Amino acid sequence: MLKAGVLGAGHLGKIHLRLLEQSENYQLIGFYDPNKENALKVEAEFGYTYFETIEALIDAVDVVDIVTPTLSHYDCAIQAIKKGRHIFIEKPITNTVEEAENIRKLLAEHNLRGQVGHVERFNPAFKAVKNDIDSPMFIETHRLAEFNPRGTDVPVVLDLMIHDIDVILSVVKSKVKHISASGVSVISDTPDIANARIEFENGCVANLTASRISLKNMRKTRFFQKDAYISVDFLEKKCEVVKMKDAPEQAGDFDMILQNAEGVKKQIYFDNPSVENNNAILDELDSFAHAINTNTSPVVTLHDGTEALRVANAIINQF
Repeated sequence: MLKAGVLGAGHLGKIHLRLLEQSENYQLIGFYDPNKENALKVEAEFGYTYFETIEALIDAVDVVDIVTPTLSHYDCAIQAIKKGRHIFIEKPITNTVEEAENIRKLLAEHNLRGQVGHVERFNPAFKAVKNDIDSPMFIETHRLAEFNPRGTDVPVVLDLMIHDIDVILSVVKSKVKHISASGVSVISDTPDIANARIEFENGCVANLTASRISLKNMRKTRFFQKDAYISVDFLEKKCEVVKMKDAPEQAGDFDMILQNAEGVKKQIYFDNPSVENNNAILDELDSFAHAINTNTSPVVTLHDGTEALRVANAIINQF
């Protein structure tokens, strides 16, 4: 089992602590949090071992799980890598692309593994349809959330939209050609609602909307491709796959047939895969353990995290 330690014992950090303790792939050694008062409360309530310095925790583990505010990701990662530790780092990978590139370079020099916490890759609804997504040419995403003061220290693009940016980059096998975007600050000092249009060199277009001032929560993505429409509800963990094929010469009574202006007939059919319930955060942590143990590439690499940040910053720079 890999010895693991968590940096940061906030809301998400406590979730990581609980899941690492449950995992069969890790031995949870303890955690560090610079807020000693909070750290002692967490230790007393849950029984996790609190380390009084970040150095002491890093020295005691094989894997450092970085769940601190984004501004501190870089320093935490560098300290861990220099001590020869593998790193799991929450999204966004760092504050700047330059910092992310430095982490990637140092990690490679030390022959270590790193994974970024883009958890939607492990959402069971997305996993169920991922193999059906083939060369999408139009993608539309809506990630809406009710207002929560936690996370408003960064633009909604880094808080919410970056999830969808990563998912889109993982399925569109083409370079970004052009980005246009707009964002509005309503309650916070940074944009609370944003829309972006990403155009790829292969002709694919993605339209993304993210809001943290909505009246209801929504996390839906729709993929349109040749002869298929695929919908993923990341919140409800549901998916829908609608496909088309050449209509049979003799259609059945219940066959759904469409005919275009040229007279070409297509049959519509539903090919919805089953969605297996899972804990996406536990799955991503366990997948990282597998990458370390088998010396293979993680599902969400530091390169992936860097590219998602690069696109997110390009969107923010449009505001």
